[in-house]
Amino acid sequence: MGNTKRTKELTERIRAFAFDLGFEKVGFASAQSPQQDVTHLEEWLRLGYNATMNWMSKRKDERSDIQEYFPGAKSVVSLAMNYYHGDSSGNMKISNYAWGDDYHNVLKVRLIKLKEFVQELCKDAKILISVDTAPLMEKAWAQRAGLGWIGKHTNLISRDYGSWLFLGELILDYELTPDQPFEDDLCGSCSACIDACPTNAIVQDYLLDSNKCISYLTIEHRGDLPKKYETELNGWIYGCDICQNVCPWNEKFATKSKENSFAPRARIMEQSEESWSELNEDNFKQLFNRSSIKRTKFTGLSRNIAACK
Repeated sequence: MGNTKRTKELTERIRAFAFDLGFEKVGFASAQSPQQDVTHLEEWLRLGYNATMNWMSKRKDERSDIQEYFPGAKSVVSLAMNYYHGDSSGNMKISNYAWGDDYHNVLKVRLIKLKEFVQELCKDAKILISVDTAPLMEKAWAQRAGLGWIGKHTNLISRDYGSWLFLGELILDYELTPDQPFEDDLCGSCSACIDACPTNAIVQDYLLDSNKCISYLTIEHRGDLPKKYETELNGWIYGCDICQNVCPWNEKFATKSKENSFAPRARIMEQSEESWSELNEDNFKQLFNRSSIKRTKFTGLSRNIAACK
């Protein structure tokens, strides 16, 4: 009984410190991957819906089974930060998540502080941190930790912030008290995201074909755009928020982020269609210093801009 009480106290201390660091949602799960993760990932890969993102298949065993990635892991701390700062508009649109500083860096700084805090409490614990780079099914872990549910557009949706959330994780070989998983599917019969997707990338409820997704095409796809999508970007030059913008949970519960690092950079928001067209490599480096938009490189962004003229 004493051990159980100490574990609960430790869990709550970690939760409280994570909130103090600026995370809006914090949850805990036991580090056991269910068979459904393996089944879902293998079927998605079999269908080729990962497009050219070959890293999804190269480390699929680790991605679908956390024990393959971190043998001996016992707990996963799932954390989320709200990044919403308004809707994109105009003919050269950038996804909301990329308006400010690169979220990888913003979350990582806080996760390192959280790791150091936990290390002081559990001196012999092995701890890994992740922000969208490790082979983890982040949204599935967030759901198991009680943060929300995976919507029909395949993004995690929470009751209080909608789907405008960045996710991060702490994985450790130490027992913590798990939260109740989020088991309700609150999408119901709504099909707003599916109906609104201009390229029909959401091929069925909870199933996304990256080959058709504007976000994939403008960020991850290298080289020329596939002919059939050259004129289908709908003004998006980096990412796409259409499926999130139409989600009733976002329409009702979207809350402006308190994190200034995610706020829109004035120079980006003030770019005219003409100045986007005149962008050169030096401008690109200056404009997107410490920005996730560097992911698509100058050549990729130029390609997207040309397609949206």
